[in-house]
Amino acid sequence: MSDELFSVSGKTALITGGSRGIGAMIARGFVADGARVIIAARKAAELEATAADLNALPGEGSATAIVADLGSEEGARALAAAVAEQTDHLDVLVNNAGATWGVPLEEHDQASWDRVLNLNVAGVFHVTKFCLPLLRAAGTADEPARVINIGSIDGIHVPIMETYSYSASKAAVHQLTRHLAKQLAPDITVNAVAPGPFESKMMAATLESFGDAIADQAPMKRIGRPDDMAGVARFLASRAGAYVTGAIIPVDGGLATVG
Repeated sequence: MSDELFSVSGKTALITGGSRGIGAMIARGFVADGARVIIAARKAAELEATAADLNALPGEGSATAIVADLGSEEGARALAAAVAEQTDHLDVLVNNAGATWGVPLEEHDQASWDRVLNLNVAGVFHVTKFCLPLLRAAGTADEPARVINIGSIDGIHVPIMETYSYSASKAAVHQLTRHLAKQLAPDITVNAVAPGPFESKMMAATLESFGDAIADQAPMKRIGRPDDMAGVARFLASRAGAYVTGAIIPVDGGLATVG
């Protein structure tokens, strides 16, 4: 029973921003458990390399790649159309693609603000919207399809760094998650994961400069590991998470909520 309760074997999932970082961590956890995963990102070479790595894992899981730029509504529409050419349903959608930007307040211009908000918030909304037919084809009240949005602890607490558009965007993702959860139930659940510090390209500079100090501030006294992220995503995507919707789950070693 426990293996089936937390299994995603046989499910079909789309993971945006799946070529590296948190997206790749989740993709690896899904493929390792036997899921069919479609990863999407802007850079073809990184996508193909990640897909090859995932397909080398033992077991029945598999990965394919779709190049997509989700900073516009048309990019989101094109991704959903490309996914529909590969499958007639989606059991799981992971909205992970995102960007950050950090400069002093006086230098934070409209172009950088728009780039972050267009991808991090509008991108989540439009990809979900255009993937609804595929999600509805998979979901039932007893076994709903799942949308998992990747927020951030920076949308929960006030970050140290001057990443104004990023923190605002992630707070918006959390509220959008709640709103969509109410609208799409009972056939689709919508939840958000709010990661703390994990080793990724987005966090690389911060961890290089402050990694030890950040780990020391966290009650768990370490940086997040790939299995930490894969585990919470698999819980939300599996039978174990079927009754959870509208939740924002911090995965941060306690940094934002009890640190």
